[in-house]
Amino acid sequence: MILKVGQTLASTVDATVVIVVRAPQDETALTCGGVDMIDGKTGTGDGDGIDAAQRGGTQLGKRYVDETAALEVLCTKAGTGTLALDGRALQVKTAKPLPSSD
Repeated sequence: MILKVGQTLASTVDATVVIVVRAPQDETALTCGGVDMIDGKTGTGDGDGIDAAQRGGTQLGKRYVDETAALEVLCTKAGTGTLALDGRALQVKTAKPLPSSD
């Protein structure tokens, strides 16, 4: 799937919903719980069918990134599945440290 900035994607295995903030140019496979995400605003699964290895969970309001592919998504609805891009788990984006005022 070719992702676009502003696109809303929903999981089919749990309640996770994300908005694409930064998208790679190439075609990629964004998954949640090991299953491809689809266009939509509502996650349709209950989390029962997720493999134990894919149960990392997503947190509401957190940004998930894959620096290799230049992908960033914002979680608008939390769920139990792990977000991954082309098989690589996405990482929670950390805040940049402010310079010291010494």
